[in-house]
Amino acid sequence: MNDVSIVGPDAGEVIELGPARVRILEDGSTTAHRLGIGEITLAPHSAGPPQHRHAEHDEGFYVVSGTATFTVGHTAHDAPSGTLVMVPPGVPHTFANLGDQPLVMVNTFTPDLYVRYFRDLRDTLAEVTESTEGAEGVKGREATERTTVEVMGRYATTPATDFG
Repeated sequence: MNDVSIVGPDAGEVIELGPARVRILEDGSTTAHRLGIGEITLAPHSAGPPQHRHAEHDEGFYVVSGTATFTVGHTAHDAPSGTLVMVPPGVPHTFANLGDQPLVMVNTFTPDLYVRYFRDLRDTLAEVTESTEGAEGVKGREATERTTVEVMGRYATTPATDFG
């Protein structure tokens, strides 16, 4: 029998990714890797990841506070607090916080594959930052987008370039 996992409001692994903060609430260790759960906080006036598709997991977003703008293909959807967005494999999507308040969402992954993506992205971005410090002409956002897409590819996720 597995133990119950209880993660308090100040607990969980925190991963800082520029304007986004991800708090891992369930990394799959309690659910035999069937489910991962994170809490995403996105700063006001911030874009999320490049539009992308997952091949091997469903992703859910429950908006706790603020308003998310989800882009699915060419269509934008406002998602105020209380909204649930479920994204099955293969569907292009991204999100942003266009508002003046922080956006907080509970993010689910079935299976838990994408929890490792956030850890890997954090570590890879730290390496990119260290290797480009002092280099002329290197812009952090460009390196971040390029690096984000590269790391996504390690987790059965590809950019949705047909919706640029």
